[in-house]
Amino acid sequence: MKLRAGLRIADRSMNCLMRGAVWLLAASIVALPRTGAAAEPAEPFAASKHMVVSANPHASAAGLRMLRAGGGVVDAAIAVQLVLSLVEPQSSGIGGGAFMLLFDAPDAPGEASAITAYEGREAAPAAATPDMFLDASGRAEGFGAVAAGGLAVGVPGVIRMLELAHREHGRLPWADLFAPAIELAEQGFEISPRLYFLLNGFKRFARAEEFRAHYYDESGEPRPTGYPLVNEQYAATLRTLAEGGAQAMYSGDLAAAIVKEVRENSVRPGRITLGDLQAYEAHESAPLCSGYREWRVCGPQLPSSGGVTSQQILGILQSLDLAHAKDDPVASIHLVAEASRLAFADRNLYLADPAFVDVPVGGLLQADYLRQRAALIAPDKALPSVAPGTPTGAVAWNFAPSPFAQVKSTSHFSVVDQWGDGVSMTTSVQSTFGSQLMVGGFILNNQLTDFSYEPEIRGRPVANRIEGGKRPLSSMTPSLILDDSGRLRMIIGSPGGTRIIWTIDPNFQMREVMP
Repeated sequence: MKLRAGLRIADRSMNCLMRGAVWLLAASIVALPRTGAAAEPAEPFAASKHMVVSANPHASAAGLRMLRAGGGVVDAAIAVQLVLSLVEPQSSGIGGGAFMLLFDAPDAPGEASAITAYEGREAAPAAATPDMFLDASGRAEGFGAVAAGGLAVGVPGVIRMLELAHREHGRLPWADLFAPAIELAEQGFEISPRLYFLLNGFKRFARAEEFRAHYYDESGEPRPTGYPLVNEQYAATLRTLAEGGAQAMYSGDLAAAIVKEVRENSVRPGRITLGDLQAYEAHESAPLCSGYREWRVCGPQLPSSGGVTSQQILGILQSLDLAHAKDDPVASIHLVAEASRLAFADRNLYLADPAFVDVPVGGLLQADYLRQRAALIAPDKALPSVAPGTPTGAVAWNFAPSPFAQVKSTSHFSVVDQWGDGVSMTTSVQSTFGSQLMVGGFILNNQLTDFSYEPEIRGRPVANRIEGGKRPLSSMTPSLILDDSGRLRMIIGSPGGTRIIWTIDPNFQMREVMP
């Protein structure tokens, strides 16, 4: 099997070509080099056996170490996430949540492949209320006012999700997957220029005591580039999880420490209880898939809006003549932008946690409905205004459109193993450095800021309002692209908050829009 990976970034967009191989898109690639005198010359970012693509070379190396030890994609994904928690704390970690798609390649000729979607999205505590982000006058507070501290912390889900996937698809023992992260935490890693840059820009917002003590010196300056950062507390946490499994995070001493930090921190108290942690469950389902020309696109289910919205955009574009835009970048951008505006109008009205809101997903992706939406697009001018449509099954006209924030955040990584299985996983603690609160050497998320702060607009409830036990709407879009024979052709995903969907979708219009 031959794998290729490409990365091209320009004007905040990513473009990659899909040409008869699996393409992996992210930022840091560690691949098994070709061996043997007969091997053909290596291409950039090419591998003949397996590949790991993540945002940090330490994380990619950890995943590759698992693959070389005979592990599969889930084993590698766990090792990658555990290291990212340490070396990329601004974006993701075990104190946050994630969505993952697993491609299970056929074991023998004639067998069918399978895709499983795993969801480890954070959940609001049972005591959460729709008005918890309103000030004394009843107005929505600003992001800066609610992002730090315990009130915005949701029950973390990534470790539960990864354990669920490992139980079904792991090839190596659970405890073995923790070794790279434990070693790196105990030995220390050098602060990267990127991490220093982010810490330096964030220092005026850094309020949590343990966070400041770990990442900044006594004068309030960030640890410099090259500083060997050791995290003994995180190593101890990982040893606890390696021995006790994910349950060690949801009961016992670690769970008690999470609750204490959320409820008693010096920034802003939150509402998580031991009962919230003990009740948390990760979910497994079929992915959300639809056709785009000759390709099959699969993404996550709600509460990620990424699968629905990205596939809506593709469905709208499928009704348009894109061939004429192939050599016209302005026309290409115009069509994608207009399709995105229409899809996001639907997203902001209809989409929310399906356990709390009846979402007409089938109607939103129905071909006739998407053709109606496409017919609104003019080839030479922008729509003066965009309103949500009325898909089959819609009952959401009782709701008000939700505003959404443009917070940059999150990390993505992709893995393929020697058996042809693949993982696309997007993982997040929400905004930069999450809530800032640290427990056991890792940062807790502030993912509840992904809810709508305003529970009602002009007397109508907002679908994505805060409710106890509810999971906030996400834009994470880990995706798999299959050809008409069911073969995996692309693994793709991105960071970027709500911009993730706009980053992902241009990569799907390859044959018509791109040269």
